Amino acid sequence: MNDHASNASVVIVGGGYGGIAVAKALDAQAAVTLVEPKDAFVHNIAALRSVVQPDFLPRMFLPYDRLLVHGTVLRDRAVRVDGHTVELASGTRLTPDYIVLASGSSYPFPAKSDRMVTTDAIARYQAAHDDLKRASRVMLLGAGAVGLEFAGEIAAAWPDKDVVLVDLAPDILPGPYDPRLRAEVNRQLDGIGIRRIMGSPLVQLPSVPAGEFATFTVNTAGGTAIEADIWFRCYGIAPQTDYVAGELLAARTADGYLQVTPELRVAGFENVYALGDISAIDVNKAGVAGREAAVVAKNIQAQLDGSAGLDAYTPSRPVIILPLGPSGGSGQLPDGEIASPEMISQIKGQHMMIDRFVEMLNLGS
Repeated sequence: MNDHASNASVVIVGGGYGGIAVAKALDAQAAVTLVEPKDAFVHNIAALRSVVQPDFLPRMFLPYDRLLVHGTVLRDRAVRVDGHTVELASGTRLTPDYIVLASGSSYPFPAKSDRMVTTDAIARYQAAHDDLKRASRVMLLGAGAVGLEFAGEIAAAWPDKDVVLVDLAPDILPGPYDPRLRAEVNRQLDGIGIRRIMGSPLVQLPSVPAGEFATFTVNTAGGTAIEADIWFRCYGIAPQTDYVAGELLAARTADGYLQVTPELRVAGFENVYALGDISAIDVNKAGVAGREAAVVAKNIQAQLDGSAGLDAYTPSRPVIILPLGPSGGSGQLPDGEIASPEMISQIKGQHMMIDRFVEMLNLGS
C-alpha cells in the first residue's frame, strides 16, 4: 500500500457492477471499504438464463472473498448517508474521505434477486424454474429489454410453450433505438412464435402471484382475453437511494436519482460520487456502470494525487445487446449499426459474460 492507502479512506455503498469496479481500481491506492448487504456478488446479466437453465445458478452468485487485497468488504446496509457520514444498519458510523454511491436499482424478480442470502436466492430461482417448466402458457408483462430477453430464453428452452408479451406501448423496446432494431427483433420473435399484444394495458393484474404456477384469465382494456398458467412482471426499475439524507437530499430528484456533475460528483459535494443506476446522467441505460466506474476511480485517484484536472464522463449513445436465447437476438452498437444474431451470441448469448466477472472478482484458477 502506498501513502495514500494508509491515509485516505473510501467507502463504496453497493457491491454491484459499478461498486466492485471502483473498489478493485482503488484497492492499492486508498483504504477501501465496500458496503454490501448481500453475501455474494449477483451477476444479474445471467438471471433470466438461470430461470430456464438452473445449472447457471452457481455461476450467477460469486463470492467477494478475493476481490480486494488490501480493502474490506463489509456485509452491512447503508441506512443513512448525508455526504459526510455513512451510517449502517449494524449501528456502525463511517466517516471516510471519499464516498462512492453505487447502490444500483431494484427490479422485479427474476431479472434481479431480492434475497440477501445466496442459498435463499438460488432456492427461489429453482422454484420459479420448476413452476415455469410446468406451465404451457406464459404471460410476460412488459415488452422492453427484460421482457424480450426473457421471452427468448423461454422459447429457446421450451419451444412448445405459448409465450405472450403484453405492453401498453404500441411497439416493443421503448427508447431511442433505431427502427431497424425493432424490425429485426420483431422478425425474430415471429420466427420463434412469441405473440405480442401491444397498445392496451390490462384491466387488472392477475390475482395469482407473479412467478408461481396457477392458471388465470385477464383482459386488456381493448377487450382481449389472455389465458396463462404463469406470469412475470418485466418492468419497474427503481433507483435505490432511500438512504440519502441531510445535505445530500438536495441532489436527489423526485424519482430517486442523484444529480451529478460531468465528473460524476454528486451536485454540491467535492468528495461524493454517484454512478450506475442511481446517477441521473445516463438514466436506465444498461452497461454504463463499468464506464462510469472507470471515471470515478480515475478522478478519486487524481484527487488523492493532488491533481486539479478531473475527467468528465460522456453519456453514451443508445447501445443495447439483446439476446433472444443462446443463439438469437440483435442489438444496437456504439457506431449505430444493428448487430447480427451471431454477434449477439458471441458477445453475450452463449455465456452471459460470466467469465468477465469471474476474472473481475479474482475467482479464476
